[in-house]
Amino acid sequence: MAEIAFYHLQRSPLDAVLPKLLQRTLDQGKRALVLAGSEDRVENLSSLLWTADPGSWLPHGTLKDGRPEDQPIWLSSSHHNTNSATFLFLTDGSETDPASYERCFDLFDGNDDSAVAAARERWKKLKEAGHTLTYWQQNERGAWEKKA
Repeated sequence: MAEIAFYHLQRSPLDAVLPKLLQRTLDQGKRALVLAGSEDRVENLSSLLWTADPGSWLPHGTLKDGRPEDQPIWLSSSHHNTNSATFLFLTDGSETDPASYERCFDLFDGNDDSAVAAARERWKKLKEAGHTLTYWQQNERGAWEKKA
């Protein structure tokens, strides 16, 4: 079973959080699949990873780039793990079976009531399936606190 961390984004948007989590993933020697809601969103995230931190570079690719097996970070709207990732990042309310991953990060917009409600439903379904779940929320200083 996968270890699944829900990240309730309230103070920082996905564009600020995702690059940092992906950098930590690479620092651990892991590969990542980032699942987005559409191909347009995939391209937006790809652009983000080029510009998020001018002092670093997050090696990544998309369907347009090809060769997923060579990409440590693969951005896709398809749930197929074509880059042999061990970490899965779910954005835009994306869902897939996380069982084959070591870790899964469900990142959702805490300022959107429908996104919060959908995350609660995913939590319930994954808990019933027997996964280990954690819930992270930012405090008033912006630091992440484990709430559950």
